[in-house]
Amino acid sequence: MSPSPYADLERPPLVARSLERGLLTPGGLWRRLELRTETGSTNADVAAAARAGEPEGLIVVAEQQLAGRGRRGRDWVSPPRAGLTVSVLLRPGRPVPARDWPAVPARAFGWLPLLAGAALRATVEKLTGLDAAVKWPNDLLVATAAGEAKCAGILAEIVDDAVVLGIGLNVTTRPEELPRAPTGLPATSLQAAGAEMTDRDPLLRSLLRGLAQWYAGWRDTGGDAEMCGLLAAYRQGCATLGRPVRVLLPAGDEIAGTVTTVDPDGQLVVRTADGERRVSAGDVVHVR
Repeated sequence: MSPSPYADLERPPLVARSLERGLLTPGGLWRRLELRTETGSTNADVAAAARAGEPEGLIVVAEQQLAGRGRRGRDWVSPPRAGLTVSVLLRPGRPVPARDWPAVPARAFGWLPLLAGAALRATVEKLTGLDAAVKWPNDLLVATAAGEAKCAGILAEIVDDAVVLGIGLNVTTRPEELPRAPTGLPATSLQAAGAEMTDRDPLLRSLLRGLAQWYAGWRDTGGDAEMCGLLAAYRQGCATLGRPVRVLLPAGDEIAGTVTTVDPDGQLVVRTADGERRVSAGDVVHVR
């Protein structure tokens, strides 16, 4: 017999009907929500739906992910109901006449994980009382007694003409359940970092509403992150700016220098001994 989802009172289940009432509103971005007890990967589920012709606005949430993936095929695992694991389907390359949205050029799609980072940071700071920042291009950091630690990751994948955007946030994951990080920043959760609130329902609602709001503004401007205010908001909350970094590239090369800014195309600008270098999220393996 499977254990009851209410067996751990710190980790109550999400309720699909309640989430649908709050998120699937007339005229809104979100059209359909699937809440699954477990799945291999929410990104894989949404990618399959995209290939089958699912319209923009699908949300897939899983209480447990058995084969979650981060960037470059890294694992993302979490105990049942200890976090938020959600993926959404977006089709920014298609015009939407009813909303006066033009098609966004493919070169601007790299802004979507940064857009998700801005929405996630705002949600965490607003609801938990924690200081949060985004680490370019796809991590959310929170302040802990021992320094900065990673509590969320974002993965964007292009599937045909769609973008699948996945977010994994550690909410009540206990220290002994967190993955070990042999390199880079340690992992944490909102609870372990001292969050004032760890209720996943309002966290998920706030995140998806913020994501929809930023996405609508970005679509209104044809994907211009500067015009819609996304660029300024991202820079304000980016922990990578002004710091010395080592950017690891797929071929094994490395760029070392100090980050000066994130440019209007979403690229990281690094001042090196040989001059300024710009790198996009798809070009890097890791930023340390």
